[in-house]
Amino acid sequence: MNATLYDVATLVLPLVFAIVFHEVAHGWAARALGDPTAWERRRLSLNPLRHVDPVGTILLPGALRLMGLPVFGWAKPVPVNYNRLNNPKRDMAIVGAAGPVTNFVLALLSAIALGLLVRVADGQAQPALWTRFVADNLQNFIMINAFLGMFNLIPLPPFDGSRILRGLLPIGAARVMDRIEPYGILLFMGIFLVLPYLVPGLHLVDRIVLPPVQWLVEQYQNVASWAAGPEPM
Repeated sequence: MNATLYDVATLVLPLVFAIVFHEVAHGWAARALGDPTAWERRRLSLNPLRHVDPVGTILLPGALRLMGLPVFGWAKPVPVNYNRLNNPKRDMAIVGAAGPVTNFVLALLSAIALGLLVRVADGQAQPALWTRFVADNLQNFIMINAFLGMFNLIPLPPFDGSRILRGLLPIGAARVMDRIEPYGILLFMGIFLVLPYLVPGLHLVDRIVLPPVQWLVEQYQNVASWAAGPEPM
């Protein structure tokens, strides 16, 4: 298989499913807490076509990959009606946390699956192409979920971290965040895109997001090694 096509194939699948599960988790959490908006609009499906944003899910991640930059993206947001939640301030924080938590759990399950695959394939003199393909997808699924979950914990609107932070803050501070919300994406772009461009070498994503992501991936790799079993003597 052409190396570029293989690379894209082992990236797109895990990326799409990581983003889709992230968004659906928000909707299921909201439904459990009293807001059935996403359910009513049929957005709790795992069908990627209902969630894929052509730019955020495909074009941007692909471009970042080709440029050698950290890969991230987004899907069409699952609708959540703040006023339909049982306890809006508290429940919105839980809904926000549901996405990253789902990514971390998916990465854990993928690490276990990767370890078991290595254990099964250990006796093969030359692993089959499908074995390597599945292994590469699982490895990318671990890294993408770890990055997506951690990246979304940034406490800036519109990321999930801002929803979590708002739920923990007193009413006055929460109202300040509400006033920042409409400008959140501009604030993010200014801090993480424009500022590093104006100050070469700043690399905020590398310094703020990547260290905890790398630590997390190492823990998942330890889980995969555990699932693979002891090395032969």
